Amino acid sequence: MPAIDPVALREKYLAERDKRLRVDGNEQYIELKGQFAKYLEDPYVPQVEREPRTDEVTFAFIGGGFSGLLAGAKLKQAGIDDVRIIEKAGDFGGTWYWNRYPGAQCDTAAFVYMPLLEETGHMPTEKYVKGPEILEHCRRIAEHFDLYDNALMSTEVTGLTWDDATCRWIIRTNRGDEMRARFVAMGTGPLHRPKLPGIPGLDTFAGHSFHTSRWDYDYTGGDPAGAPLDRLGDKRVGIIGTGATSVQCIPHLAPACGELFVFQRTPSSIDVRNNHPIDPDWFDTLQPGWQQEWLDNFTLLQTGGMAERDLVQDGWTDISQRIRDKLLANEPLELTPEAFERAYHDSDDEKMTEIRARVDDVVADRTTADALKPWYRQLCKRPCFHDEYLEAFNEPGTHLVDTDGQGVERIDETGVWVDGTHYELDCLIYASGFEVGTEYARRSGFETVGRGGVTLSDYWADGMTTLHGIHMHGFPNLFMVQPAHGANLISNIPHNLVERGNTIAAIVRHALDVGADEVEVTAEAEQAWMERLEAGGRRFGNQPDCTPGYYNNEGQTPTRARLLGTLGFPEGPVAYFEYIDRWRSTGDFDGLDFRPAPR
Repeated sequence: MPAIDPVALREKYLAERDKRLRVDGNEQYIELKGQFAKYLEDPYVPQVEREPRTDEVTFAFIGGGFSGLLAGAKLKQAGIDDVRIIEKAGDFGGTWYWNRYPGAQCDTAAFVYMPLLEETGHMPTEKYVKGPEILEHCRRIAEHFDLYDNALMSTEVTGLTWDDATCRWIIRTNRGDEMRARFVAMGTGPLHRPKLPGIPGLDTFAGHSFHTSRWDYDYTGGDPAGAPLDRLGDKRVGIIGTGATSVQCIPHLAPACGELFVFQRTPSSIDVRNNHPIDPDWFDTLQPGWQQEWLDNFTLLQTGGMAERDLVQDGWTDISQRIRDKLLANEPLELTPEAFERAYHDSDDEKMTEIRARVDDVVADRTTADALKPWYRQLCKRPCFHDEYLEAFNEPGTHLVDTDGQGVERIDETGVWVDGTHYELDCLIYASGFEVGTEYARRSGFETVGRGGVTLSDYWADGMTTLHGIHMHGFPNLFMVQPAHGANLISNIPHNLVERGNTIAAIVRHALDVGADEVEVTAEAEQAWMERLEAGGRRFGNQPDCTPGYYNNEGQTPTRARLLGTLGFPEGPVAYFEYIDRWRSTGDFDGLDFRPAPR
């Protein structure tokens, strides 16, 4: 490995960041409404007509991805059978329902990414399983815990209103439903509402186009299981975006297209994946409780802790191992925040230098290789792990169109313009991701109205405030399911959701057991929690010198309101998981008020 000049590297990182900064931040993306609403349609399951529902359930969950599946499973385990999941898609799966693009695959090891493996008796086929297997596992969870029977699919919530008189939530949908629920949880998440790049002329393209979350196999040929995209042999295809989705689908597009043009604003970091099948004989040696052990081990190592063994052994834990090795090599041993920061910087410099060197080793064309090198810290953007992406640029018909950080100039009826050059296309694919950082009501698609007619949008006008990331004062019997204000473990989102499900099930079980009609966080407890988080200063995306992306608010200086929505438990994910387990296990539920209906 060549010698590393940290000062020169910092200067290079900042220069690459500065050329990509935009004053419009999140506003550069187009909301999918009006003429762009077609990109939201469900191409997988046709909507079946049914009569509107006006009944009542004990627990309703909005969202049928991992959030809803895990909360539903935990509620069923707690003896709460009257659970209804409402999902706008035609089936369970969440992001794995929508993301059926070729090559879709988890980038965290399946043993820690796929929840409830022990409970459902499933062995992942590979270390990093493909999208169809994850979608099938979502269905497996729903079947195992009888979540299909009372579910409403192809149903989009349009309004959620608290009724003080009955202590019930009224749920309205686009199917004419007006249901009531004693308790409601929302798991609408950030990775379900697609966004488009705000490129001038985007609406004028006369060729074929689609978003990767609505992949058009009728046009491309192939299928989610990996069949060749056999209808693209005479097509000139362009793809805008080089994030995690493109990294996975470009290796399938490159050999299939007549010509493929990859329009790149910022390259992703591509580390080694080293995927492999799971040995059934080895899997049979795992002892009961193994998955929790793996979850705890991964979380500990990935967040800077020390353990005797690295059970997962992947790119996420690699840099943590490097940091530990550097710390332990010091004589005398120094475990101060300053020492940790030095070890992190040195380890990251080594890792990213290796990642850039790998590009040179794999990509034949020097100009293309140079353009594919990421100049930022690994965690500035979502790290990617792939063993075929870089090789795709050795295909003779594949062209990297690097925009030097400026993005596509404009689109017209026949193609794309970059720096004065026109690229004629038959098909344009948008790998532009999902809305992150926009207002909650916009991402969820509906407004939530709590006690006294206060909307959640108004309540959070100055920033998101909660207790544990779950409860909001003035919104009784309502639960949020998302990582913020808790562990905020971004490397493995499902672990956050498992713990949220455990917590919600314990609270609802207690409320039913004691006959409480309302469960609400006190204003004092919510304020104290937020003060604790703010004082700790630990938040997602806290790297202002990073290249712009959704990890750091597109490079814009965050407002206090934005900062509040990214905070996590000050002592980190491991400490939070331990804390919340103690909190719910005592039976006191400190900070929550359990009370009968007002008389």
